[in-house]
Amino acid sequence: MSQKLTAAITAIGGYVPEDRLTNADLEKMVNTNDEWIRTRTGVEERRILKGAGKATSDLCVPAVLELCQKRGIDPSEIECMIVATVTPDMYFPATANIVCDKIGATNAWGFDMSAACSGFLYALTTGAMYIESGRYRKVVVVGSDKMSAIVDYSDRTTCVIFGDGAGAVLLEPNLEGLGVLDSILRSDGSGRNFLHMKGGGSLHPASMETVANKEHYIYQEGQTVFKFAVKRMADVSAELMERNHLRSEDIAWLVPHQANKRIIDATANRMGLSHEKVMINIQRYGNTTAATIPLCLWDWESQLKKGDNLVLAAFGGGFTWGATWLKWGH
Repeated sequence: MSQKLTAAITAIGGYVPEDRLTNADLEKMVNTNDEWIRTRTGVEERRILKGAGKATSDLCVPAVLELCQKRGIDPSEIECMIVATVTPDMYFPATANIVCDKIGATNAWGFDMSAACSGFLYALTTGAMYIESGRYRKVVVVGSDKMSAIVDYSDRTTCVIFGDGAGAVLLEPNLEGLGVLDSILRSDGSGRNFLHMKGGGSLHPASMETVANKEHYIYQEGQTVFKFAVKRMADVSAELMERNHLRSEDIAWLVPHQANKRIIDATANRMGLSHEKVMINIQRYGNTTAATIPLCLWDWESQLKKGDNLVLAAFGGGFTWGATWLKWGH
C-alpha cells in the first residue's frame, strides 16, 4: 500500500536586517521605558530595514537564497513561490513576482497572501496542498514583513511591538509521513474594527486627508486584541492536538507567533507544555508579523530532529488564527 503523499520542509532560510532599534532608543522617541515594554510584551530590541529603495522583497531575497544554498538547488528549480505579507512592495505586482525576478526563479509562478500574523500558516497550508496534489515538487513559502513601513513611531502602544524580518521554507514531496500533517485555520472579519490599517485600500484610497489622519499606519485596540488572541490561539492549538490524539508529551516544540510573551505563555499552558518546549525569540526581533514562525524555525533549526512533532500557532489582524501540526522533515 502506497504511503500518503505529504509536503515536508526540506530547507529553511531566514534574514533580519542589521540595524537594531532597542528599548533605550524608543525611550528617546516616545513616552515609554524599557521595563514597561519588557513586562508587557517581552521585546528588548527589533530589527529595522533601513536605506532608500529597500522593501519587503529585500528581506525575502536573502532568506530564499540561503534556503537554496542549504538544499543545493538553483532558484530556477523553484516551481511556485508564495509570500505571506501585509507590507507588499507595491499593491501589484505581487512581492512574490518581484522576489522571483531578483533571485532568478525564472520557472516559478507565485502570489502574495494576506492574513496578517497568521499569514505564514495560511501560506504553508496552501503550499502543502500544491505538493499533495502531485502537481509541484518544489514550493517555497515565505513569511516576510517590513512593519517599520506602517508603524507610527509616535504611537507608543504599537511602535514598541513590531520589527522587520523574513523566513522561508522549501516544501517537497514526502512519503515517510513527515511534513505538514494537519491544519485548523480560522477567520472572523468582524475583528477588522480592532486591528487594521484604514487607509490605502479601495474603501479609503490614499489622499491628503488619509495621510494627515495617519490612516496608513497600524491601528490596534490592544486590550480587545489581547483577549481574543489569548483565547483563540490557545483554543485552536488544543483543538488540533485533540483532533490528532496528541498529548503534551508527544510535542517536541510549540512554535508560536511572537506577538506578545503573555499570549505565548497562555497557549503553552493550555497545551500543557513546559517553557523548555516553546520557541521564543520575541525579545530579539519583536513581532515581525508573517515572519515570526519561520524565523523561530530558522533560529532553532540545529535543535530540531527528524520526526519531531511541532505545533505552529498564530493569531493575526482581521481576525485570522490557526494551528498547524507538522513532523520535522530533515
